[in-house]
Amino acid sequence: MGEVTRVGARSSGVRPWSRWQDWAAVVLGVYLGLATLWTSTTGGSASALVVLGVLLLISGLWSLAAPASMTSEYVHIALGVLLFLAPWALGFADLGGSWTAWIAGVVAVALGLAALPEASAAHRSGR
Repeated sequence: MGEVTRVGARSSGVRPWSRWQDWAAVVLGVYLGLATLWTSTTGGSASALVVLGVLLLISGLWSLAAPASMTSEYVHIALGVLLFLAPWALGFADLGGSWTAWIAGVVAVALGLAALPEASAAHRSGR
């Protein structure tokens, strides 16, 4: 029999579980989830870091599993913005956890923006 042509992300050259930006988002999510172990935090800041870290981890896994999903990359960007704003919104801008949130927020936005062109190409070729 003939070869079966695959439609979707594989035909665009983007394989699931291979994009470095998404693996970096997973690692960043794990880091944020565990950062309260070595960072000075309060109840609000600890909760913010853990919850946003877990959400970033989940969105990173989503992006890895479905590389043609542009929505998951927009979620990375939105979570990065929330991380960046969290110290002011939740009142922990004067604690060590604030720097963790600010840096992780900038990195999350950068990772989402860096993966968007590949996700967009995979999305277009999947239709």
